[in-house]
Amino acid sequence: MLIKRREFLQSTALASASLLLPKFLNAMAGNALPNGRQKVLVVVQLTGGNDGLNTIIPYTNDLYYNNRPELSISKQQALRLNDDAGLNSNLPILKELHDEGYLAVLNNVGYPNPNRSHFRSMDIWHSASNADEYLTTGWLGRYLDELCKDCNLPTQLIETDDILSLALKGDAHQGINFRDPRKIYNKAQEHFYKNIGNSHQHEHEMADYLYKILGETINSTNYILEKSKANPSKAAYPSTTFGNNLKHIASLIRSDINTSVYYVSLGSFDTHVRQQARQTELFKELNAGLQVFTQDLKKSNRFNDVLIMTFSEFGRRVAQNASAGTDHGTANNMFFISGALRQKGIINELPDLSNLSNGDLQYTVDFKNVYATILNKWLNSSVPNILGKDFESLDFI
Repeated sequence: MLIKRREFLQSTALASASLLLPKFLNAMAGNALPNGRQKVLVVVQLTGGNDGLNTIIPYTNDLYYNNRPELSISKQQALRLNDDAGLNSNLPILKELHDEGYLAVLNNVGYPNPNRSHFRSMDIWHSASNADEYLTTGWLGRYLDELCKDCNLPTQLIETDDILSLALKGDAHQGINFRDPRKIYNKAQEHFYKNIGNSHQHEHEMADYLYKILGETINSTNYILEKSKANPSKAAYPSTTFGNNLKHIASLIRSDINTSVYYVSLGSFDTHVRQQARQTELFKELNAGLQVFTQDLKKSNRFNDVLIMTFSEFGRRVAQNASAGTDHGTANNMFFISGALRQKGIINELPDLSNLSNGDLQYTVDFKNVYATILNKWLNSSVPNILGKDFESLDFI
């Protein structure tokens, strides 16, 4: 029995960037590429549910300290942003960017009827669905479908991971995922992949579609590898997975590849137990990577046309638990970093700790309005076509 095209994209590893097709399909790809520089979005996913209250510290709010007698961060420890809030001291690069006017903080971001499951809530963020709606494509994947209706080299989305996130999966196209472009290129040269299609009979439409997807993949991989070598970053990035991923992204941005979205993850921030030590470790890794990355973008004169966005699938509960940690919560903060911000600093109200919903923060900003802002103002795309309907844009860009 034939499987549907969308089911194939979601379930089979053959359509991922780690399995490639022989070079005889190179003719399927065209040579036309966008010229000149373009705006670039870099999504940093803080996987596991980062604790926003210990990231942006409301150090004048007694309710914060009452709910967290052991986990709270004092005003003296925090990096001052304004009279009411400060940054976690393990994120000095964000303090520096804030003082330079290159950081915007959006508080209380979430969605109606929040789900506290890691997997379900992440799916909601990835697909831009409602809480009771199940979609099999992601918001960025649908952006790629819209952008590449007549595109033969769909390398506009790149994720630096072994598995492609739902966010980058479209109906007709999907992003490319890899840890290192050299490794995926070398994989394509293996004898098995070079000859995988020799005995195929093209018996039905699904086979033709499979070969089209894999043909795009091999050509995309060749293109990405060549671009990554064109103007590699010479900056001294941290020798962490996150640092190496940012170095690959920086090299591609410097090389004016046609990619408009890069996706990178860091985690896990699921801090049910001994939160302070784990969050400190992860923030130091985040800080070290972003410090070199933002400096690299400035030196290559790309900082004004790159927007870095951070998000997590949910925040944590306001009260600490009995294990020196916090449990799954709801609304959270998001960071935006760029030389082209219109709004800077903390751009909306801090969480209202006196108005909780069963011990959780209440959202005041729907994340789909954030996506609409980026699609409309940064990626120059149709919001209704990608998100299903129009959403009001915000003013941070």
